[in-house]
Amino acid sequence: MKKLTLMLLMFVTVSAQAARIKDLAQVAGVRSNQLVGYGLVTGLAGTGESTPFTNQSFNTMLKKFGIQLPEGTNPNAKNIAAVMVTADLPAFSKPGQTVDITVSSVGSAKSLRGGTLMQTMLKGLDGQVYAVAQGNLVVSGFSATGADGSKLVGNTPTVGMISSGAIVEREVPTPFSRGDYITFNLFESDFTTAQRLSDAVNNFLGPNMASPMDATSVRVRAPRDISQRVSFLSTIENLEVNPADGAAKIIVNSRTGTIVVGQHVRLKPAAVTHGGMTVAIKENLNVSQPNAFAGGQTAVVPDTDIEVTEKQGKMFKFQTGTSLDDLVRAVNEVGAAPSDLMAILQALKQAGAIEGQLIII
Repeated sequence: MKKLTLMLLMFVTVSAQAARIKDLAQVAGVRSNQLVGYGLVTGLAGTGESTPFTNQSFNTMLKKFGIQLPEGTNPNAKNIAAVMVTADLPAFSKPGQTVDITVSSVGSAKSLRGGTLMQTMLKGLDGQVYAVAQGNLVVSGFSATGADGSKLVGNTPTVGMISSGAIVEREVPTPFSRGDYITFNLFESDFTTAQRLSDAVNNFLGPNMASPMDATSVRVRAPRDISQRVSFLSTIENLEVNPADGAAKIIVNSRTGTIVVGQHVRLKPAAVTHGGMTVAIKENLNVSQPNAFAGGQTAVVPDTDIEVTEKQGKMFKFQTGTSLDDLVRAVNEVGAAPSDLMAILQALKQAGAIEGQLIII
């Protein structure tokens, strides 16, 4: 039990080390954009679908090629499937470049294996078309159905990918080449880290070249010429900064029993008693048989046994400024299970004995 608790109680004691600015922040406006589109996958070996919206989409596609089906005709094709196509358009993507796409069934298709995605327009949040997708799907999942109704499914056969399956048709404008400043946004907001990043840039370029705007953003003066700006940013993003230590936190995952305690967590004076009571209830059924001439009836009489076992409670005391190592040592000496340890941490937090945040996910 002690070993189990020690394995599940992980703690971070690594001191902050210098990191490059590119590992701590990203340039404002330089980001990817999500694209989405609706299309059809054809060529399925009977694993497609025949739904109203799939049939309507199929008829619309045929009209584009000059084929008009009679009104009310149901194609009832099992080799087509309606799908949603998604992609991430990287920053600075230029027309003619390609991006990977993910294709997901939205109907009742059993599998997309062996299918071909027909030409699909991928739109951004503004409704404009930024890429066009088409190609043969690669599906890692599979499914098989027997004559008796038995079914075997591996992974997800209704989702596939196409490497370089979309061609970029429109460039997304970015603010990178506009204005006199470049703004760095920290991945993790922290006032101290923002100030240190600003100081590192000023120490390298000179005073008043960078200034923190808040706990997330640092503004840096940059040249207007685009070629000079690229060279300038290449130099800046490789400067090293000592990020600030994070806030004192205890993260508890109630589903997996994993507990992570930050190195700055401290405990105030507190005494904790750890113990447990086990109540075992067992039902026994006895048969009551009357005498031969008594005139009674045979009956089943329940007999309940209740056994209560109480473990001897153990108490341990924390002194002022107890460190993480002391906490780990104490709970392992007690032999607390992960569920018991979660209860102990919650009780300590409610008692105001933990200097830090207790976050339960």
